[in-house]
Amino acid sequence: MAPHAEEINGSSNGAGHSNGTAAATAVAQDIFTVHSPNVTYTENEIRSKYTYRTTKVEVDANGKYIATPNETLYDFKVDRKVPKVGMMLVGWGGNNGTTVTAGIIANRNKLSWETKEKVQEANYYGSVVMSSTMKLGTDAKTHKEVNIPFHNVLPMVHPNDLVIGGWDISKLNLAQAMDRAQVLEPTLKAQVKKQMAQMVPLPSIYYPDFIAANQEDRADNLIEGTKASMAHVEHIRKDIRNFKETNGLDKVIVMWTANTERYADIIEGVNDTADNLLKAIENGHEEVSPSTVFAVACILEKTPFINGSPQNTFVPGAVQLAEKHDAFIGGDDFKSGQTKMKSALVDFLINAGIKLTSIASYNHLGNNDGKNLSSQKQFRSKEISKSNVVDDMVEANNVLYKEGEHPDHCVVIKYMPAVADNKRALDEYYAEIFMGGHQTISLFNICEDSLLASPLIIDLVVIAEMMTRIQWKAASSDGTTTAEYKNFHSVLSVLSYMLKAPLTPPGTPVVNALAKQRAALTNIFRACVGLEPESDMTLEHKLF
Repeated sequence: MAPHAEEINGSSNGAGHSNGTAAATAVAQDIFTVHSPNVTYTENEIRSKYTYRTTKVEVDANGKYIATPNETLYDFKVDRKVPKVGMMLVGWGGNNGTTVTAGIIANRNKLSWETKEKVQEANYYGSVVMSSTMKLGTDAKTHKEVNIPFHNVLPMVHPNDLVIGGWDISKLNLAQAMDRAQVLEPTLKAQVKKQMAQMVPLPSIYYPDFIAANQEDRADNLIEGTKASMAHVEHIRKDIRNFKETNGLDKVIVMWTANTERYADIIEGVNDTADNLLKAIENGHEEVSPSTVFAVACILEKTPFINGSPQNTFVPGAVQLAEKHDAFIGGDDFKSGQTKMKSALVDFLINAGIKLTSIASYNHLGNNDGKNLSSQKQFRSKEISKSNVVDDMVEANNVLYKEGEHPDHCVVIKYMPAVADNKRALDEYYAEIFMGGHQTISLFNICEDSLLASPLIIDLVVIAEMMTRIQWKAASSDGTTTAEYKNFHSVLSVLSYMLKAPLTPPGTPVVNALAKQRAALTNIFRACVGLEPESDMTLEHKLF
């Protein structure tokens, strides 16, 4: 068994260190280069020219589609210098927060521990960034595919180098909170306990109306006040600045992984515009949620904020405020177990020409998330995020589904303390097939909730940070690119693969199909190094 992890400096501000496993605050070393006149490398930047090809469709007077290929030339600029990054979690003392913290410590120190089955080594399984690959191309000699770790496509932050901190309404240190969560093996907990005990969450804000009443006994680490205020916004902003300064960070990414809140009502004059939202916070309006206050604080601080829970944190005023301040936001709700399976399976079935007519999803779980969701208002937030994941796939097939047609879709969640973090997810898919036949698919999925969600936290933080170092500009009609480089839109829809209810820029369609989400993520990163999307037509093999 590996020795105890080395001690790291910890306090209520957070903990972490850089041990040289990644090129923090230095230029990342590339494992490949692109040989093309459209790509140039400097010490600090990768610059590429990329032709984006789409098809514009119009309908003529006879109702016939006219499809016209369209090309747009983009210039991309990527900052190769990997910064020192802090990850601040709202709900740091919860199941997800303690699990991802212990996991990073274990990976950083290359820990191993005994289980009843084997000696287990630390890994980042479940992380797209750290444990998946991307096809780079085809080997010139053997004609076999060449795949590289996704983490090496662009110079990304390594999670081992993240400095971790955050807030929680519970004052338990991270070791105590880890024991309460009942997620990790005792032999692993023993090795990280000393470091975790040094980590104490910062006080958080608590508005009782937004989370279930059964959470009140945990709320002993609070910023004074039970409704929104600019004092709360400024308190959070100060916490972020202090964390950044104390740990010598270049950037901070904030993630909401706290309790699911009830939906906030969208009210004209309150949260419908940026100005109205700020006034509502000043006036302590009852429809401003804690997560929205955190989002506003991060936006004003130009700190990316990601919502990992299903509530409507990003009311219209928050989105407008992010656009106004050119700040990054992303959400909503981690897509970890049952919903990820659903978005993959429904995509497959509808693309196979099979007509789903009903989807019934049942869950029971025993962790604190399940306890909070036993309240109807909080469950409604989760029900909405789980129920909309098939919409775009259904709308894309007008052969199977006529206008207004949609599968019946029911979601049930029950709190069963005995199963703890091992959520049981049961799904039945009922479909029409050839000549009036039917197909029923039943799935039973045991999802170790926090062990699936924690790698997604890492992915969301690493990719959000990467997007802060990518800029683009489009060519003018004569082919020149004289415009100034600019950032991507404030709403980071590129994060959709990790989220149940992806937030997209106003007026932009939502994509829930898992394959499309992964392709978008992969191809944006390929464009940044001047590579076309892989077509998978394999013509290089068929035309010898």
